[in-house]
Amino acid sequence: MPSLNRFIIELAVVAALIAALFVAAHTPLAGTGEEGVQEVTAIVLATDNSDIMHSAAGAVGPQRLEAMIDGGALKGTKTPALNHLNGQMDMDELFVPGDRILLAIRVADGTVSEARTINTFRQNWELALFAVFALALVAYARLTGLKALVSFMASLGVLWYFYIPNLLNGAAPLPLSLAVLVLLSLVIIITVAGFTRQGIAAFLGTVSGMAVTLLLTLLFGEGFRLSGMTTPFSTTLLVQGAYGLNFQHIFYSAVLLGASGAAMDIAMDVSASMHEIKVKRPDIGMKELVESGFNIGRMVIGTMSTTLLLAYSGGYLTMLMVFVSQETSIARILNMKLVAAEVFRVLIGSIGLLLVAPVTAIITGALLTFDFSRLRKGMPYCIGGTDRITGVTGITGVTNEQETVVAPAADK
Repeated sequence: MPSLNRFIIELAVVAALIAALFVAAHTPLAGTGEEGVQEVTAIVLATDNSDIMHSAAGAVGPQRLEAMIDGGALKGTKTPALNHLNGQMDMDELFVPGDRILLAIRVADGTVSEARTINTFRQNWELALFAVFALALVAYARLTGLKALVSFMASLGVLWYFYIPNLLNGAAPLPLSLAVLVLLSLVIIITVAGFTRQGIAAFLGTVSGMAVTLLLTLLFGEGFRLSGMTTPFSTTLLVQGAYGLNFQHIFYSAVLLGASGAAMDIAMDVSASMHEIKVKRPDIGMKELVESGFNIGRMVIGTMSTTLLLAYSGGYLTMLMVFVSQETSIARILNMKLVAAEVFRVLIGSIGLLLVAPVTAIITGALLTFDFSRLRKGMPYCIGGTDRITGVTGITGVTNEQETVVAPAADK
């Protein structure tokens, strides 16, 4: 029951933080959609490809469709639709009868006056995949997995309803990003680890890593001379009228955002492992515990840096294939703006991670070995509980007159 009550309190705190952000970002974004346009799902009944010009690089021209709306108030309505192909293979889709697609329709007097294709409808498959992820997470991690799902949805909400709208409204990207990431780290770590010593240590270690990442970004950013236009859809955003945005600092914010997740991962790995050591060895001293944390951190860092490299390389695998096929020189590759941006991301993020592990180990060692009972004089007497901060079962008693600390109870 105490654990359930604590979980409910922690969820309430997280919910209150997220609700406060949602209220702050209550004003909807301008230009989120065209007036009078609805998005519906439809089944392609027939296609006309006679006006399409095909080439090895893609297809250009209009594809005319006959589609039947299969959802909403207009379910069962048949309508002609237009699919514009622009020769962009990464964006264009050529439909065939039987495809389920997403349509943008304009309705006048209860009938469809215009319909344009958007994309293949993939939403149900995405939800199914997320359901598999959620079930696997909860099945393995149980209550911790449920907490992780809560933090996942909370993070998504903060980014979508608060962070991105404020970036679009012209807020300074770096201060906003740092504030949001500190809040997200707090929410995620508290949700998963609770108000515990290892949770506090993981949070402080994460924040230290983000601070170093931000400083390195500012220090080396000017030397790399990156404008920020290397990130996907930057040009699209600029064409849409976002002339007042600082794209360079938005790119720096993306670097910080990408490194923060790995920083949280390392900080939690180190602090949770040290907590387990403390639980199994309650008599361990701070020096020995910190040394164990350092050893754990070295192992984690050894693989995490490579993980970042592989993650970013995977996103640009086809570009690397082009370099190899054309036998591009190393000098040309390293000085290419797009490559330099990714080198910047990987190395800045990795250097920031190097600090997270030792700082977290030192903080965790100090918190787990410090005798906080000396600060709790005057509290009611408590017998035979589990220390909610260290997780160590024992007998502690504090009265108004004296303080009694008895060694942790032996495992039965």
